[in-house]
Amino acid sequence: MQSNGARGPVRLILAVAVVVSLAASLAACSDDSSPSDAASKAASAASRAASAATRAGDSLASATAEAGRRFDEFKSGADAKDEVKLDGSPSADSDGRATVKVTASNPTSSARSYVVQVDFRDTSGNLLDTTVVTVDDVAADGSKDATARSNRALTGDVDTTVARAVRH
Repeated sequence: MQSNGARGPVRLILAVAVVVSLAASLAACSDDSSPSDAASKAASAASRAASAATRAGDSLASATAEAGRRFDEFKSGADAKDEVKLDGSPSADSDGRATVKVTASNPTSSARSYVVQVDFRDTSGNLLDTTVVTVDDVAADGSKDATARSNRALTGDVDTTVARAVRH
């Protein structure tokens, strides 16, 4: 069974294949250049698009692996997903990266730290990126804010969710 996280890159690669096929068909019908020139241009465009799709897929895989590694460090932590909220909709920073405010609320009687995985998804639910943010030294019965930032620039409408959170 394929996870939602894999569907985004797969759809992107399929879209690239459709665009390449369409470009090759249109190029073959062109009157102002030879078929070999048009085919060469289509192949070049296809190569650039495939390279971009591969980079996007590699970036997502790397971010997902890093999130897993960070959570593996806190095996003795308590599940704290219900103690973490995302405040507001994500917005783009000056680099085009999506950011969202993360608030951890500590219900215990001593200071705790939180490790929070935030997923960035498109409106169809496809995983675009994931990041891990640490919220250190949240006071007993208090709360503290941090900012989750995507690993790369994201375009279009982006939704965010707390995928996991651990208190330690």
